[in-house]
Amino acid sequence: MKQYGLIGYPLSHSFSGIYFTEKFKKESIADAEFKLYPIQAISEIKQILLNQPLLKGLSVTIPYKEAIIPYLNELDDVAKKTAAVNAVKISKKNQEIYLTGYNTDVIGFENTLIPLLEKHHQKALIFGSGGASKAVIYVLEKLQIEYKIVSRNPRPNLFTYKELSAEIINNHHLLINTTPLGMYPNINDSPDLPYQFLTSSHLLIDLIYNPEETLFLKKGRLNHSKTQNGLKMLYSQAEASWEIWNTTD
Repeated sequence: MKQYGLIGYPLSHSFSGIYFTEKFKKESIADAEFKLYPIQAISEIKQILLNQPLLKGLSVTIPYKEAIIPYLNELDDVAKKTAAVNAVKISKKNQEIYLTGYNTDVIGFENTLIPLLEKHHQKALIFGSGGASKAVIYVLEKLQIEYKIVSRNPRPNLFTYKELSAEIINNHHLLINTTPLGMYPNINDSPDLPYQFLTSSHLLIDLIYNPEETLFLKKGRLNHSKTQNGLKMLYSQAEASWEIWNTTD
């Protein structure tokens, strides 16, 4: 039995287990199972690897996309450039466990964003600066879309939430939430924006997929903006991870 899993904390928000379980049934994959590993410290990955010798791959979610890197033997080029990992391939080299990190969030976000882009989506605001934002930044730079990060804490070359004005919102028609604000069970949270300045020219993308419509997206929809949740990104990155896990070196 080939085993795969997801590490993060908490995992009550995750659809990954459901996604892979349904995939295995639909595609008649009888020799695989997917488990959730809600770990409170990234160091617990060592024990998981010892206790689960059949593990072939792990997905990585909040808050460990950056913290896992020191535990890996190798990073692919995209993971190096983003300094964030959401998929780990587990193999053996010289009879020792060998961990290779990848960032399939880049594939997932790119596949989500490109079909939605219009000519006026030239500038973006990214809410959050954690591991999830790294994939977004990578794709925006690849597509030559200007961006500014929005953070709670003042730092050079970014906006704070308090600085967001009508002019800034009107000059940035692509708004991307990479924070966990609004994720189940805290569904009444959202980034602290002046939502009243949103228009039908704005596109709001939330990397969260549970709930399917976060408060961030709902406020956008009520102001006639286009919205997209993180489900398409989840599916796309999951399939990319599956391909990596099952490709022979």
